[in-house]
Amino acid sequence: MNIIGKYGWLIAIICLCSFSTTYAANTIPIPTIQIGVAQTDDPQQVSVLLQIIALLTIIALAPSLLILLTSFVRVAASLSFLRQAMGTHSMPPNQIIVGLALFLTFYIMMPVWEKVNNNAIQPYLREEITTEVAIEKAMDPIREFMFSQTRKKELGLFLKMSNYNKPYNKADVPTMVLIPAFVISELKTAFIIGFFIYVPFLVIDMVVASVLLSMGMMMLPPVMVSLPFKLMLFVLVDGWSLIAQSLVDSFVTH
Repeated sequence: MNIIGKYGWLIAIICLCSFSTTYAANTIPIPTIQIGVAQTDDPQQVSVLLQIIALLTIIALAPSLLILLTSFVRVAASLSFLRQAMGTHSMPPNQIIVGLALFLTFYIMMPVWEKVNNNAIQPYLREEITTEVAIEKAMDPIREFMFSQTRKKELGLFLKMSNYNKPYNKADVPTMVLIPAFVISELKTAFIIGFFIYVPFLVIDMVVASVLLSMGMMMLPPVMVSLPFKLMLFVLVDGWSLIAQSLVDSFVTH
């Protein structure tokens, strides 16, 4: 009897919770999710399903499309070369380099996105064009941008490897050939920019190494001494503004 009186409140709480759970289960409907494949006589349902699958595929490939179809490759590679040339291997951090590259990419690609929005997205939302036409109209400004930054040598290389006949105009060039040619051209341009970024910092390293060697201070790493001078030079010439302006100007087509 003492045991029941001692633990009676605990038994009452358990019974109350069980009653509440049972009451909630009987009064509140619990939704169920069913996944399966069934037959249908309505082709429109199949079309909507295929559109949803295509949309999910595009969303999954969005990061790759942002990297490969825009100016991100050149900007990110050039900023990485800048960090390596200065000798600050972890400063700025990768998050800042990637973030700055993303925002510079958005700034550079803004005219292209405006054309895509005006020519494809807005007419499609107003139901003036179909999905296929919207995709074609959206790709036209992007293809135009890639053509303006792709070298003929790289484009001809991939056309030759793909066994395509010589195109008469830009419209005859497949997008699957244009994309790798554009990426290779962007990497080549980024390496050229990296070379010009390295030259002034390399001169500072050579001067500091020569001075230390003439002073007999061979045990002192030249990189440790040259780093403050490189940082000072970079700040005095307003290096970040010059790099950003140069990257943006490199995409301006005249």
